[in-house]
Amino acid sequence: MRTGPRTRARRPLTVLLLLAATACNTGPSLENQGEVTAPPGDSKHLTIGSAGFTESDLLAQMYALLLGRAGYSTKIISVTNREIYEPALENGQIDVVPEYAATFADWLNAKKNGADATPVGSPDLATTMKALRALAAPRGLTVLDPGKAVDQNAFAVTAAYARKHHLKTLSDLGRSGLPVRLAAGDECVQRPYCAPGLKKTYGIDITAVDPKGVGTTQAKQAVQSGRDQMVLTTTTDATLDDFGLVLLADDKHLQNADYLVPVVNRSRAGGEGVRKALGKLNTVLTTADLARLNEQVDSWRRLPEDVARAYLRSEHLIPGEKG
Repeated sequence: MRTGPRTRARRPLTVLLLLAATACNTGPSLENQGEVTAPPGDSKHLTIGSAGFTESDLLAQMYALLLGRAGYSTKIISVTNREIYEPALENGQIDVVPEYAATFADWLNAKKNGADATPVGSPDLATTMKALRALAAPRGLTVLDPGKAVDQNAFAVTAAYARKHHLKTLSDLGRSGLPVRLAAGDECVQRPYCAPGLKKTYGIDITAVDPKGVGTTQAKQAVQSGRDQMVLTTTTDATLDDFGLVLLADDKHLQNADYLVPVVNRSRAGGEGVRKALGKLNTVLTTADLARLNEQVDSWRRLPEDVARAYLRSEHLIPGEKG
């Protein structure tokens, strides 16, 4: 494991367990956040959080490389549950995370107003960003500007299953009355865009959630083998063909367009230096780029750090190798 001012390393499991415990127990309450109105901080030693799936890993690596180029020392930790890493972001154990605008806005809204709160995420980016920033600011979080890249949750079945039951949309699946075991993250049981939304919006009979993660190889293999009938993945998943899977169209717009946004701890990473460094990614990264980068990791088995570095070099955002 390399360490140093511009190298990235993942913390060992013991540190992650400590993070989980302290994030759950010591995150500041809204009533006690004295730093919310303080000037933005500019710590030169930043911890970047990844949510543990390919795209989040890639973005975290790109953030680290761009911040390193700007003179920051960085390290990356992987915390796969938003219920853990968001409080850690509030209390400064994590300084920067890649997030998805509409999903994060709805998550913060539910955290503040309860699970039954009316969603604030919208297909309209401006509306979503206004709501997100209003919810994030009292928690000491700053939401940086979104870029061009957008990712949505999506649901896939095997091509054979779709042909057999004449399925092209999620509405088709709901009308079929077929029982569906869904491979997804464990939070899918409660998230409104996932099992509850599939039942309410489409009438899909979700019999169980198989907790194998969002778009993971294990989740897709479970559907490929017939253990599960559908998998929660994303619109930038470039490996569906490898597993014989096809997306079902979200024809009733259960999902909002989720633009990628960096979210930072204001007191440690809210300064102009971080904003400028990460803003460079907004000028180049597209949804199609993300799909290709995901494919290089998931199908070609390249390391996220190597893929991230090659992409940033190709876009002239970091220097290339010296000859």
